[in-house]
Amino acid sequence: MKHTIRPAARDDIIRQFRYYLVGQDRPEVANRFVEAVERTIDKILRTPNGGAPKHFSNESLDGLRSWPVEEFEDVRIYYLAQEDEVRVIRVLHGKRDITRILNREQ
Repeated sequence: MKHTIRPAARDDIIRQFRYYLVGQDRPEVANRFVEAVERTIDKILRTPNGGAPKHFSNESLDGLRSWPVEEFEDVRIYYLAQEDEVRVIRVLHGKRDITRILNREQ
């Protein structure tokens, strides 16, 4: 199974990486975060329907699921699982307004 990471999700990963790198001055945590995202996506690819289903008013997100990033459980990967592909929509920290952010996705 293949996967794609939408540009907004890439931006989310970079934002969180920079937060650990610059905001907390913890480069080892920043690198560990990126590695954890990659491991978590690999896990999702093995069991794409394993994530918790989410429901939003945004119809383009029908079937959206989420899975916590390993070791960074406050950050979740929001994705759509299709027959042969997983599309990573966003990677968001739980303190953000998840509903508002995802309802604006296209």
